[in-house]
Formats: sequence, C-alpha cells, structure tokens
Amino acid sequence: METPKPKYPPPITTLPFVMKRKCTSDGRLILTMEKPQDDDDEDMKAHRSNDDDVNILAEVVGTYFLIFAGCASVAVNADYDKVVTLPGISIVWGLAVMVLVYSVGHISGAHFNPSVTIAFATCKRFPWKQVPAYVAAQVLGSTLAAGTLRLLFSGKQNHFVGTVPAGSDMQSFVMEFIITFYLMFIVVSPLITELSVPISCLVILVLIYDIGELPGLAIGATVLLNVMFAGPISGASMNPARTLGPAIMSNQYKGIWIYMVAPILGAVCGAWVYNMVRYTDKPLREITKSASFFKATNRT
Repeated sequence: METPKPKYPPPITTLPFVMKRKCTSDGRLILTMEKPQDDDDEDMKAHRSNDDDVNILAEVVGTYFLIFAGCASVAVNADYDKVVTLPGISIVWGLAVMVLVYSVGHISGAHFNPSVTIAFATCKRFPWKQVPAYVAAQVLGSTLAAGTLRLLFSGKQNHFVGTVPAGSDMQSFVMEFIITFYLMFIVVSPLITELSVPISCLVILVLIYDIGELPGLAIGATVLLNVMFAGPISGASMNPARTLGPAIMSNQYKGIWIYMVAPILGAVCGAWVYNMVRYTDKPLREITKSASFFKATNRT
C-alpha cells in the first residue's frame, strides 16, 4: 500500500511569484522571481486572497497596539504629575514601533501609517489597489485604541491624547513635513530598497531574514528622535491615523488638516528623494557587511 504524501501548507506570501535566492562566486546576492506553474495559479489566487485578509488584520492589530501604547504614555503622563516625561513618551513610541515591526513586519509590511502606505504606492513598491484597505485598517486600529483609552481614563482622568499645534499652523505643518520626510527617508534606506523588490512587505521580510535586528531598531530610533524634539511643537504625529483616531473619539479637530496633509507630503517626498539619490552598484553583501553594527561587533 502506497504511503500518502504529506500535504504541506503553501508558503507564507502575498506575492504572485516565488522568490529564489542564490549567491555568486564573487559574493553577490541575487534574487530572482519566478511565476508559478499554471497548475498552481488557482491555488495561488485563493491563497493571496486569504493573505490579503490576514494583512489587513495585522495592520488593524499592529496599529491598535502602537496607538494604544504611545497614547497611553501621554495619558499617564498627564494624569500622574508628568511621571513619564517627554523622554519617556519618546521611548515608548520608539519601542512600540520597533517591536511591532519585528512582530508583523513579515506579515503585512508593518506600515501602521497611511503616509507610509501611500508613499510606497507612489514608488510602485506597494499595489495601489490595496491602499484603501490598508488605510481603513490603520484608521480603524487607531480609533479602537483611542476608544479603549477613553474607557480606561474617564472622568477627571480623561485627557485628549491626540495632536494639536502648540504654535502656529504653519510651524506645525513644516515640522510634520520634515519629520515624516526624515522617517520615510530612513524606512527606504539602502538596506531596504537595494533589494529592488516591488512589494514592501517582501522587502521587510527579506531584510529581517538577511540583516536581522537592524530595521526595527533604525525605524524605532527615528520615531524616538522625532518625538523628542517635535513633540512639544506639533505632537510629532508623522501619521494621519495616529491623529485621526483620538480626534474622532474626542470630537476635537483643531488643526486636523495639518496632520492629514503634511505627513503624506513628507513621506512621499522622502521616498522619492531617496530613490533619486540611492543608486549604487555595490552588491547587497558588501552593503550589509559594513552597515550592521551588531554584525561588526560579532566579527570582533
């Protein structure tokens, strides 16, 4: 009697092709994309459909925890005599971004931010048809997180945890544009974009596999830095969903247009400017050899 062959689940991917990796004799890493056989097309379509649902869920959950942690630090700081402090709030936002990139980056790309999603789409690194679903998921996650905080901190402890301009609207607009530009400039750094793969979630997946600890650390540190100096001025939103969720739950929309427009413009400009200056003919192996502090430490 013939032993039936075990059925393995399909690979975790949202892509209509299979990625293969190989190293040449001179140490260059080559990524090739191959379309699956026609026999597998229907299975791939069904699997991509399931993965799209998983990606949306990952964006909702990831954005929820990001906004909950960051805004909770703001609420606790306001309710308990500034116990968290501005550096503490900055660290919370940075750590939240870092751990969530590692948690769901390989699933949905860990955008959590409509500005990032739209910027990737304008650079053809994310499909436009998925942008509305991602943005809706991010706004939903942010609104749910803000609603949870309203329930936890009610009455005298209820403080607005959204973002409003501390000075003039133009000051906050320029600040939000610059810090989001800076953030996106880091997100599309050489370690990510050198792979030249058109889908952002695959980029982050390969990055985590090849470089390990760096992407979440770099992006989280950038968020921490931006909140540290821009928080007192504009609230350091960098994220339309981060501002919109608390605004909806508290019905406070002062200066809301700043946080809808400036971060998107900043992210798009940051992505495009980096793509204009990022050209290099170095292989990925050579770039990553000098780019990772932890790997350099391990070699010594």
